[in-house]
Formats: sequence, C-alpha cells, structure tokens
Amino acid sequence: MRDAPFTTDELTCDDFLGGRARVWQPRNGYRAGTDPVLLAAAVTAKPGQTVLELGCGGGPALVCLGTRVPGLHLTGVELQPGYADLARRNLAENALDGTIETADLTALPGHVRQVQFDHVFANPPYFQASTRKGATAADREIALAGQTPLAQWVEIAAKRLAPGGTATFIQRAERLPELLTHFTAHLGSVELLPLAPRPNRPPRLILLRGRRAGRAPFRFHAPLILHRATDHQPDANPYSAPVNAVMRDAAALPFPDDKTPL
Repeated sequence: MRDAPFTTDELTCDDFLGGRARVWQPRNGYRAGTDPVLLAAAVTAKPGQTVLELGCGGGPALVCLGTRVPGLHLTGVELQPGYADLARRNLAENALDGTIETADLTALPGHVRQVQFDHVFANPPYFQASTRKGATAADREIALAGQTPLAQWVEIAAKRLAPGGTATFIQRAERLPELLTHFTAHLGSVELLPLAPRPNRPPRLILLRGRRAGRAPFRFHAPLILHRATDHQPDANPYSAPVNAVMRDAAALPFPDDKTPL
C-alpha cells in the first residue's frame, strides 16, 4: 500500500499519445504500458458525458481518455492514497476536469453512488493473489493482484451505469471465462475484442464491453493485432496501423462495426 505522496525523485514524467499528454509515474512502482492507453481508446465517450474509472492508479487511462475526448467529466477511484494524489496531479497538469476519490471500490463514497455514469471502465488486477508470488514492491503488487474478486468489479461497474451506458474492461485472456460470466450476468450487448501481440500469435489480453440494459446478441470480434512483425524487431514504429493511431495520434479504438466511432 502506498500511503505517502511520491517525491519528485521517485517519479518520471512520460509522454503519451505522441506527446499530447504527459503523465507522472513512479520509477519503481506500477508503470503504465500500452494496456491503459488501449483501454481508454476503447471507451466510446462523447464530449459532455460522465465517465468513471475503477482502480485508476496514477490516472494514465483517465488522462488519455480526457485528452482524446474534450469536455468529459472524469471521476477516478483509487485505493492507494499515494497513487490517488498522483492521479490528481496528472489530471491538473493536463488541464483536465476530474475528481479522484481515495476509496476502496467496494465502499464508494455516497456522492459517487448517487451518480449514474455514461461510461465505466477498469483495468482490474490481472492475477489472483492466491496463485502467484507477490511483487517486491507492495504498491505494485496491489495493482497486479488485488484482493477484490472480478465479480465485484463488474457488479459495481454495472450499478454505476446509466441506462444504455457502457462498461469496458481490459484483462488477461486466461481470465476471460470468469469475466464473461460476470458481464453477461449484469450487462447486455456484450462484445469481445481479443488483443494478439503479433500475427499468428494467440491473444494475451482481451477487451470486453457491455451495455446496461443492452439487448443485442453477444459478439466475438476478430483479434486486433498489436505489432506488425511476426517477431521482435528493433523497429522505431512496431505497432500495427490501428494501434499506432491510438498510441501516437490519440485516435479511438472502435470495436469492428462500431457505428459511431469517435
């Protein structure tokens, strides 16, 4: 658990979205990779809407979403006070309108429980704490293997949605059966987008989207390929075209056949 604020010496300031956003991150704690950027790019938010991120960490996904879609009302919930403080700093320094609540997602503040959000998104811990050796840094371990079951993440997200609102999660592929079970129990119009690291490789991550009160049938989309080459190459720009547009140009990542991609 990271209770104390980070000092400047403990942080780096990194470019995201081709330099359109800058995010402070701990040198040795949890650092954002492509996952929160892709997650934010998959949220179908429009200017003026309300969005909630559960477990926002230092706020990289909120910053990326707010940078891509102007005029959003951003709310993040983060358990660790040090990371919540960092998220507030990152929103402020990127001139974004947002509120970060320091709270356990299973005990949201009353004023958050009173809001129905247009979109809720999350990058829950990828691992179950009981099945792995913990990371050396305690704050990083919480991000990788939290104690809250996926069932609660999904149930809480669904409860916070306005009718027709969307929940979007990113998760490891091997936990898809569990996540899909909970999505279909609480949400409709569920869509699955696998994320494959390279051509002819199995997906390692998945994006899952559902809609409150949605009635469309389940949709299983073809995998999105993240990197162009079939093996690692010292390439200055290794991403596939749609992923490059997300990472470098702050583009949206619509699921195939989205009717109104942003």
